[in-house]
Amino acid sequence: MGAPLDPTAAAFLFAENRNMPMHVGALQLFEPPADAGPEYTADLVRRARATEDLAPLFLQHPHRSLTTAGQWTWRPDAQFDIEHHVRHDALPRPGRVRELLDLCGRLHGTRLALERPLWEWHLVEGLADGRMATYSKMHHSLLDGVAAMRLLQSVLSEDPDERGTPLPWARRDRPGRSDRPGRSDDTDGPHGSGHSGLAVVPAHALRSALAVAGEAAGMPTSLVRTLSRGVRNQTSAVSFYSPRTLLNRTITGSRRFAAQDWPLERLRAIGRASGTTINDVVLAMCSGALRTYLTELHALPDQTLTAMVPVSFRRAEAGTASDAGGNAVGAVMVRLGTDLGDPAARLAAVRDSMLEGKDALGSMSNAQALAMTALGLAPAVVLPLLRLQGVARPPFNLIISNVPGPDSTRWFEGARMVGMYPLSIPLHGIALNITCTSYDGRMGFGLTGCRRTVPRLQRLLGFLDDEVRALEAAVGIS
Repeated sequence: MGAPLDPTAAAFLFAENRNMPMHVGALQLFEPPADAGPEYTADLVRRARATEDLAPLFLQHPHRSLTTAGQWTWRPDAQFDIEHHVRHDALPRPGRVRELLDLCGRLHGTRLALERPLWEWHLVEGLADGRMATYSKMHHSLLDGVAAMRLLQSVLSEDPDERGTPLPWARRDRPGRSDRPGRSDDTDGPHGSGHSGLAVVPAHALRSALAVAGEAAGMPTSLVRTLSRGVRNQTSAVSFYSPRTLLNRTITGSRRFAAQDWPLERLRAIGRASGTTINDVVLAMCSGALRTYLTELHALPDQTLTAMVPVSFRRAEAGTASDAGGNAVGAVMVRLGTDLGDPAARLAAVRDSMLEGKDALGSMSNAQALAMTALGLAPAVVLPLLRLQGVARPPFNLIISNVPGPDSTRWFEGARMVGMYPLSIPLHGIALNITCTSYDGRMGFGLTGCRRTVPRLQRLLGFLDDEVRALEAAVGIS
């Protein structure tokens, strides 16, 4: 019998269905080196498939049977086929970014096969401007978004002449750490940046999380305090006051993906002028864009939208890539101020809500905060299971995450990375997920939505750009 899945990992498998694949992904854009020949991308694929010593994380798949008493366990794939996981794709003409984003949307809407290791890596050529791209996806039962981002970054180099960097699935020597699958232990407190993943927990996993937190001491007090804050409409890990919107309906399995980036210095300047953080500015951009988008569709509610904002529990100093996997994530339910017409007022509302949420999480231990997150997110799974989405009010309206990336230029086999955009997980009743990542002086936004439930998703990119200018004007930046 293989190693059992931890409760969070099992929860992602429990929640998954055809319309709700539970994997995270990333799109990376590259400019090939000047000396790249016609076989450059094909050679990269051949080298990627030639990896002989793979990390156990990339060789295991979930399994359950009567012999495991119905419990999910990790089992090595006895018929591992790397060509199934490492793929070579080409775009149709005219090879615009639009075709690339359409391809990512289609790939992201396809479930990973449970009888195989839960990951794919696609190298994509055919862009008309000569660039190439990689699209990768990993199931959230393997690792969380921060860990996935670190693993992807591990193949990138600060040296444009470096070659032969181990690929994400190659085994890494990690002194003092085992290669066993399961939860990573590099956790600390509720600090740091947001997180591209979720922590969707069904009943049995929720009970486990609550038991852990209770044993950690102080759980009843934390539970009462968190529920009290939620009832009073104060920011915490639980929300009871989200309005129904067109984003909060049953979704299909088809995905649409939109991506764009903005200079980080523009966002920092807004933050300096207003006394807010980069994350506050990102949330305010989303708030204003959503207000315009829903107004255009005659669907803006009178009450403010609420965003679930994941918060990483990984230590800032634990920034190296790990192939051990695991999830370490909490969440704050942030009131976005979409009911406010003034951009400065929306930014202030977001700042105040985030401060309240961080204070609430900061008063808990790690175990308590993780359990509270499970409690706050459980309705996102329970309501669809009971077919109550659209009847009961949604626990939150959308997910907005912010994952830090490299702060300087990176290369992969001599190719300069010029863009990085995350893809994440819409849910039944939560049809839009906005995830951001910083890279080389820019903030890349990845918008993942249900293709049917969220109409004209790409228009949100223009509204985000409008909101940057509106925030600059509101804080006195000409």
